[in-house]
Amino acid sequence: MAMTRVRPGRALFKTRGRPSGVQAPNRDSAVIDWAAYIDGHRVCTDTVADAVRMVRDGRLTPDGDSAGFVWVGLHEPSATELADIAEVFGLHPLAVEDAIHAHQRPKLERYDDVHFVVMKTVGYVPSEPGGAEVVVTGEIMLFCGPDFVVTVRHGTHGELGTVRRDLERDPARLGLGPAAVLHAVADRVVDGYVGVADAVMEDIDEVEEAVFSPERTDESRRIYRLKREVIQLKRAVGPLAGPLRNLSGRRFVPAEIKEYLRDVEDHLTRVREQVESYDELLNPILQAHMTQVTVADNKDMRKISAWGAIFMVPTAIAGVYGMNFKFMPETQWHYGYPLILGVIGLACLSLYRGFRRNGWL
Repeated sequence: MAMTRVRPGRALFKTRGRPSGVQAPNRDSAVIDWAAYIDGHRVCTDTVADAVRMVRDGRLTPDGDSAGFVWVGLHEPSATELADIAEVFGLHPLAVEDAIHAHQRPKLERYDDVHFVVMKTVGYVPSEPGGAEVVVTGEIMLFCGPDFVVTVRHGTHGELGTVRRDLERDPARLGLGPAAVLHAVADRVVDGYVGVADAVMEDIDEVEEAVFSPERTDESRRIYRLKREVIQLKRAVGPLAGPLRNLSGRRFVPAEIKEYLRDVEDHLTRVREQVESYDELLNPILQAHMTQVTVADNKDMRKISAWGAIFMVPTAIAGVYGMNFKFMPETQWHYGYPLILGVIGLACLSLYRGFRRNGWL
């Protein structure tokens, strides 16, 4: 595919001051940072168009044959902003539409010589101040061409400023081109999976201890919440295995980067197996908790039944002598009243001792 040339007078997303690589609180556009990279070294420009022009016009090498690339980072761009970037780099409309609307599954697609990669980012944050932690997801889309890489991020986590700074401290790897950026982003995303998976595992351990502790607590709501978070995590982690495996076989990826990608794929496999095992842990914990709840309910019912049986004795005897029949010899006996009280007390005591001996009280 022929590279789209940039008109000399065009200025894209001009901002105040020099780009810092960190998302500004009150930014005027979705562009977070951009730069041209020649032999692994950053060359800052006033506009994205200037960076593209430097790389494609070969101004920065004596022979006029630049081997550099441009890296543009965006956060939740509007349709207009991304359309301007797409015009400069010749991005496919279908990929641009996916990058605008987000909510895509992890995937790898190729449009001519531009590869479009979608990755899910995850975070484990409180749902509200002081509330339970939940898994939140975002997305990172990458457009990788021969001399450019455009990263589009959706969500409040998965910040790539540190990725850019780490790469800039390693010019040899950054000099390998857009594939180096692709690996660095994938590595950061998978590291995020590992961190969230470990945090979820800690919560599962806490729930397990609470379920088997002597104190009686209701952990069913927390267990179901953890199962929901595990499902969210599996939806992000599982589908990324295929795209990473395919990337390792693409020709635009240098051999050095393929080794790094295989390492990332290995980490992803481990965290995927770890997340899949969480269901195997949570299901027995839930069953054990429900069994404990059933046993506790049965104990409560036995206690209620035992006390009910004890109180039935005085109720029955009092009911007999409350019928007000005229001929009831016991009512005329001088010791009748204390005798009935003694019978009631002896019967209740006998029942109490029997229930206590059988573990009902």
